[in-house]
Amino acid sequence: MGLFGSKKKAEDVGGGGEGVLGDGSTIKVARKVDCLGVSCPRPQLMTKKAVGEVGAGEVVEVMVDNPTSVEALPPLCDELGATHVETVKAPNCWHIFIRRD
Repeated sequence: MGLFGSKKKAEDVGGGGEGVLGDGSTIKVARKVDCLGVSCPRPQLMTKKAVGEVGAGEVVEVMVDNPTSVEALPPLCDELGATHVETVKAPNCWHIFIRRD
C-alpha cells in the first residue's frame, strides 16, 4: 500500500453477457472493462484497447465512476471507428456502451 492508499488498476474483465440500456432493453456485450476507481487517461486507454480487440458490430461496456471519463469516452468513439450507443447511470457508476463500426 502506498502513502495515500492503493490505487485500483483498470481491468478488462473479458467476455460480456448482456447490458441493460436506459429504456430497459438489453444489448449483447462482447467485452466488459472495469474502470471503477481509476482516473483519466487510463479508462480511455483501456477502452481503445478493448474496442480494437472486438469484431465489427460487437459492443464494449465500460464501467466508470469518474465524471471526466464519462465526458471523454463518447467523443473518443469517432477516432476509434466506433459508435457511442448509450451511457446509463447506475447508483455508483456509469455504464458506457460502445459499438465497433
